[in-house]
Amino acid sequence: MYVYYFLAALALWFGFQSLLNGLRFAAYVRRETGRALPDFQPFVSVIAPTRGVEPGFAENVWPLVGQDYPAYEVLFVFDELADPAIEIVRQFDAKTVISGPAEGTGQKVHNLIAAVNQIDPRCEVIVFVDTDARPGKDWLRKLVAPLSNEKVGASTGYRWFIPERGGLATRWRSVWNASIASALGENMDKNFCWGGSTAIRRATFERLKVVERWAGTVSDDFTITRVLKEAKLPIHFTPNCLVPSVGDCDFRELLEFTTRQVKITRVYASHLWLPLMLGSGLFTVVFFGGMGLLAMTGSLPVLITLAVLFLLGAAKSFIRWKAIRIPLAEHKSKLNHDLWAHVVLWPFASLLYFYNTIVAGFSRRIKWRGITYELKSSTEAVIISREPA
Repeated sequence: MYVYYFLAALALWFGFQSLLNGLRFAAYVRRETGRALPDFQPFVSVIAPTRGVEPGFAENVWPLVGQDYPAYEVLFVFDELADPAIEIVRQFDAKTVISGPAEGTGQKVHNLIAAVNQIDPRCEVIVFVDTDARPGKDWLRKLVAPLSNEKVGASTGYRWFIPERGGLATRWRSVWNASIASALGENMDKNFCWGGSTAIRRATFERLKVVERWAGTVSDDFTITRVLKEAKLPIHFTPNCLVPSVGDCDFRELLEFTTRQVKITRVYASHLWLPLMLGSGLFTVVFFGGMGLLAMTGSLPVLITLAVLFLLGAAKSFIRWKAIRIPLAEHKSKLNHDLWAHVVLWPFASLLYFYNTIVAGFSRRIKWRGITYELKSSTEAVIISREPA
C-alpha cells in the first residue's frame, strides 16, 4: 500500500499541474480570440494533399475555395489521375496537381513537394491543409495574420473532433485528441505545427530548405516543426484556427488512428514518447489499479485518492471544453452534446495513450490513406503496400 500511495501522490501532483495548464490554455484562447487581427493579407498558396473520398469530403473542401480572403489559390494534389475525389474537386475553382506514386517518401509529403513546385509566383505565404478538416470562411485570414510578425516561423491551428451521429468510439477519439490540442498555447517554443492548418512565409520555407528536409519522411508537420526549432523560429498557435473535423469512427478506426499518431511521434519526436508512456502508465496504475484495490479492500483513503484524481481531470476537461466553444461557436450544439464525454471519458483516454505507447514501442508499421509504411527512421520510410485511392 505504501508503494501505491507514493505513486498516487505523484499522480495527484501531475494532475494538479495538468489542471493549471488547462487554466492557462483557456486564458490563452480567450485572449487570442478577442484580439484584433493585423491587416496582413499577402497572396497565399493553399496546398491540400488529397487521396480518396472520405465521408464529408465535399463539405470539407468547399470552404477552401470560398474563403473571405482577397488573393489566394488552392492546389489539390493527387497521386493518380484515377482518384475519385478529382471529380468533386473539378467543380471548384482550384488547381489540380498529379504527383504520381511516392517512392521512399510518404505519399502526402511527396504530394506536398509536387505542389510546392507549382505554386503561383506571387505567393508570399504557403498554407498546408488536410481535407478531413472543415474550416470556416475566415480561417485563412486568421491563420495568416500572425505572420505579420516576421520573427514568427509559422502559424498553426489544430483539429477538434466533432461527432456527426455520436457513439462511444467517436467520442473517445475526441477526448483523446483534446489533450493534444490543449498542449498548445502561449509558449511558442513548445508549440508544434499541425499539417492540417499551418502557414509559413514562402521565404522562410525556401531559406530553411524544407523540401530537402522532407526527403524520406512520412510526417510533414513533425519535420517542419523540427526545422523551425533548429532555426530557433517560434511557432504561433492560433486558437481561431481550431478546425472542426466532423465525423464518426468505430473502435477499429479509433485504435488505428490513435496508435498511428503515437507511432509517428515515436519515430519523429522520440523525446516525447517515453514521458507519454510513463505518464499514462502512472495514471493507469494509480486510477485503474486503485479501483481494483477499492473493490478488494473498501479503503476510504483509496476512495478519496480516486475521487480527487478524477475531479482534477474532469475539471481540466470542462475548462478546456468551455474554452474551445469560443472559436468553434457555430458548432456549439454538437459540442454541448459532447460535454459528458469529456468529463467522464478522460481516464479512458489516458488508458488508451498507455496502450498506444506500448504498441509503438514494438512496431513502426502504419497504414495511412490506404498505404502501408514501415518507418525505418525519421528520414527513411519504406512503402510496404498500396491500395487504390
